[in-house]
Amino acid sequence: MNAINCTAPAFSVCVYCGSRPGADPAFVDVARQVGDWIGRHGGQLVYGGGRAGLMGVVADATLAAGGSVVGVIPRALVEREHAHRGCTELIVVETMHERKRIMAERSNAFLALPGGIGTFEEFFEAWTWRQLGYHDKPIGLLNQAGYYDAMLAFMRHSVASGFMGAAQMALIEVGDDWHTLLQTLVREAAYPAPTRLDKI
Repeated sequence: MNAINCTAPAFSVCVYCGSRPGADPAFVDVARQVGDWIGRHGGQLVYGGGRAGLMGVVADATLAAGGSVVGVIPRALVEREHAHRGCTELIVVETMHERKRIMAERSNAFLALPGGIGTFEEFFEAWTWRQLGYHDKPIGLLNQAGYYDAMLAFMRHSVASGFMGAAQMALIEVGDDWHTLLQTLVREAAYPAPTRLDKI
């Protein structure tokens, strides 16, 4: 673990993304650009603490651009997910629940890049917490190259079927351009409301 940077970051974004790189090299390129943007703008990346896949790419890019990186990883996954020892701050916890709570507490906004089941679960949990009033931090879903088209269609089907409402859908920002979406999230997070994440 590196020494903790004493300079407060301009903002802190929690990024959920795959522990694999994906089949399309463009997924890696976007993860790198997101991390680079966070670092160049004096921000902080909060993520799952792994070095593999898109997780490692976004962390390395943030660090290379001068940003700080907070990785949070359960002890049981330190070897499996190849814990990133180069993080500005690497927090090893005992449970997945603790991991996600700390990631949420240390962030001003959430951004889901392409990923698998872990990314889906984290995105939906952050969204659920916002709906229930545990936080009011902006949440973004990057629908890069239509990756989330099918999931978004199912979400609209859920609304049409009466299990969700338009107000719930309004709690997330969806976009296919990472730069615009990330700027929107950081702007909306400028004055975050108090949270109740300690109650989860």
